Amino acid sequence: MGKLKIKKNDTVIVLTGNSKGTKAKVMKVFPNDNKAIVEGVNMSSKHTKPNAANPQGGIIKQELPIHISNLKLIDPSTGNATKVGRIRDEKSGKLVRISKTTKEIIK
Repeated sequence: MGKLKIKKNDTVIVLTGNSKGTKAKVMKVFPNDNKAIVEGVNMSSKHTKPNAANPQGGIIKQELPIHISNLKLIDPSTGNATKVGRIRDEKSGKLVRISKTTKEIIK
């Protein structure tokens, strides 16, 4: 299990499945499962009984996790999909993510 290259609040593009080509924001990442929940992607209908939070009950649409390998990061500077690399920052000594295409640091 390696370090994931996609983090929460990243903008990604979906590479496969029903939502192929969708650009959206990552809402949550599950590193142990190599999955992420992406806004508006991999939607599922869940039937719920009436409860305190939802007195009406009914059908609720919700996102299900999608595998990290089916996502590609969008480079914030260019707006295109890019591979992600990691290098050690000279100033702080910490590992930072970089775009493989532009070699710029991804915040």
